[in-house]
Amino acid sequence: MMTYDIVIVGGGPAGLAAAVAAREAGTQSILILERDHELGGILNQCIHNGFGLHTFKEELTGPEYAYRFMKQVFDEKIEYKLNTMVMDISPDRVVTAMNKTDGMFEIKAGAVVLAMGCRERPRGALNIPGYRPAGIFSAGTAQRLVNIEGYMPGREVVILGSGDIGLIMARRMTLEGAKVKVVAELLPFSGGLKRNIVQCLDDFGIPLKLSHTVVNIEGKERVSAVTIAEVGPDMKPIPGTEERYTCDTLLLSCGLIPENELSKSAGVELNPVTSGPVVNESLETSIPGVFACGNVLHVHDLVDFVSEEAKKAGENASKFVKEGEKKSDKEPIKLVATEGARYTVPCTLDTDRMDDLLTVRFRVGAVFQDSYVSVYFDDERVMHNQKRIMAPGEMEQVILQKKKLSEYPDLKTITIKIEKE
Repeated sequence: MMTYDIVIVGGGPAGLAAAVAAREAGTQSILILERDHELGGILNQCIHNGFGLHTFKEELTGPEYAYRFMKQVFDEKIEYKLNTMVMDISPDRVVTAMNKTDGMFEIKAGAVVLAMGCRERPRGALNIPGYRPAGIFSAGTAQRLVNIEGYMPGREVVILGSGDIGLIMARRMTLEGAKVKVVAELLPFSGGLKRNIVQCLDDFGIPLKLSHTVVNIEGKERVSAVTIAEVGPDMKPIPGTEERYTCDTLLLSCGLIPENELSKSAGVELNPVTSGPVVNESLETSIPGVFACGNVLHVHDLVDFVSEEAKKAGENASKFVKEGEKKSDKEPIKLVATEGARYTVPCTLDTDRMDDLLTVRFRVGAVFQDSYVSVYFDDERVMHNQKRIMAPGEMEQVILQKKKLSEYPDLKTITIKIEKE
């Protein structure tokens, strides 16, 4: 059986950043396992710019951003295996994987970093009535077809869902000569970044219809038309609001979910809101020595935050290998999201193990204007920051100080909520 200090599952932006950080923290024996035929993950097909403003202080395309980290991996001579599928991770950190060259093999890892990214919500979950003809793609599949394979999925397009990939594909298809007729969104707000709505829809005159969904798909061999309708507060279509669009393609951009089958089978505790692992302040899951970062933990809006989080996971995995499991006598402090805040990452923290500053990330469940992000230590409000606008498509954060927490030795719960005043 092979042995490595750190095994990283996934060679996308999170896995690469975690590997580089672990090497910088002094760990030599690192292995990245990637199921695709190249490193870089989903960034390889994201040829638009807008990446790297936080990390590199310049605007890069997805492949350029990925290459910055790939180059560090190559320069540091960090080992990686491509076309390799991880099948299982045991509670004592034995990783079972397979590829064409080595067949099925096992690796004993000192620590494991989960960095498998996320996947698109499947269309089966959408329950659209009508036929099931050709011409229906997830937005990510269409992005791969256009940007990597060089195929054009269609010429007249309707998009369901206003996630970031759907918005970006509305612009991409337009630039490639297709006519994007409408973007329909079931919810009363968009799931994407504000800048993408402006740059990808408004700039090209593509209408965004909120509180609308697809109620019928026509076409036997290929999509020929799609009917959308307005939905009421109960999310059911309102009769009489139907609009029919002739088209040959329907793109689905109905959200992303963390890729966690592996985590689940390993026995990692998952958060029902994010579908990602429950982690502590070190980004360690419920299994000691198994860490998680990036979109497998919770879906991020910016890749810069993925890299930042992965850096932490790599450093903490390295620390775990050197120092082993640190048991604490103290009960960890629970982080609770409520009243507008949907979840927090991390879910618990131990002040003895945390850094001087801890970034807690969360998302809101609706659009809030001129509201406050409030943080309560048990029943005492200790932070009350005004925000002009908060939307579910953009991640929010609060920063906790170790010094401040040490003033509350009996603290049990930190609550994050959205308040009007």
